[in-house]
Amino acid sequence: MIWRELILPVIVVLAALGIGAYVVAVLDRLIAGTLGMPQTGSAWQAPLARGAWLLTQTANATEAPDWRAWRLAPALYLALAATGLAVVPWSETLVATDLATSVVLWGSVEALATVVIFLHGWSANALFALIGAYRYVALGLSYILVSMFVLIGVALPAESLQFTQVVVSQAELWNVIRQPLGLPLLLIVGLGMTFWGPLNLADSADLAGGTASEVSGPPRLVWDLARAAMLVAFSGVAASAFLGGWLGPWLPGPLWLVLKMLAVLAMLLLLGRLLPRLPPERCVILMWVVLLPLAFVDLVWAGAAAL
Repeated sequence: MIWRELILPVIVVLAALGIGAYVVAVLDRLIAGTLGMPQTGSAWQAPLARGAWLLTQTANATEAPDWRAWRLAPALYLALAATGLAVVPWSETLVATDLATSVVLWGSVEALATVVIFLHGWSANALFALIGAYRYVALGLSYILVSMFVLIGVALPAESLQFTQVVVSQAELWNVIRQPLGLPLLLIVGLGMTFWGPLNLADSADLAGGTASEVSGPPRLVWDLARAAMLVAFSGVAASAFLGGWLGPWLPGPLWLVLKMLAVLAMLLLLGRLLPRLPPERCVILMWVVLLPLAFVDLVWAGAAAL
């Protein structure tokens, strides 16, 4: 009983974080190669080689940083990814944290991610890192609001804030069909929350790496791992909220969830490679003037359908 209710879910979450982060790196390189973007090295070996190389490098030091916060921020971001993945149900009984308010817990992960990302940039005591941190904060609230409206929309037909009940409510019809605006909006939230692709304003090239501009060695490896792990956690939430989670014929529930998570990851990484990068001020306008009203329309749509 203890093995199934406590130890097995923890093992599943940790394995998903580690293997999932590697899969993100491989998928991203494969997609880039398919789109004709130049890549060096094997897609399967390059992420491992880079990780091993970072482990051998010396961690950088800036002048008078907040050492404790600077070294702790990557680990905190990784811990938030683990917390988010813990609320994802792999089957009706296999879930690490089956809270009655698990949707709310995921919302708190999104909010705390904003704090941790800002902490990562601020604590380095460096110009580019601080600018990257403020860029993310400028957009972080809009991501949280869009996600909140979308996730409340999937909670309405389930009449519950529990992800297991959200999955069960899709037994006859997935939310991606019931609420067609929800998944595209949530995918944009995912790109923003993990500052990936066109919404990478926190660690962008024009800031020489932004919040990570002064980070090297093992702390950089943990930061990169945490960003990829957050993508994995987000894909699990999106698959559970809109693609029926573990539900599916013939195959075991956890395998269905893995396949759906891979589909969401592929969509996120493809969008990250295809969509053009917008200036920060245009991103703010896009979020508040376009996407937030669309998220409210999605919520009204979900409420009307539930009634």
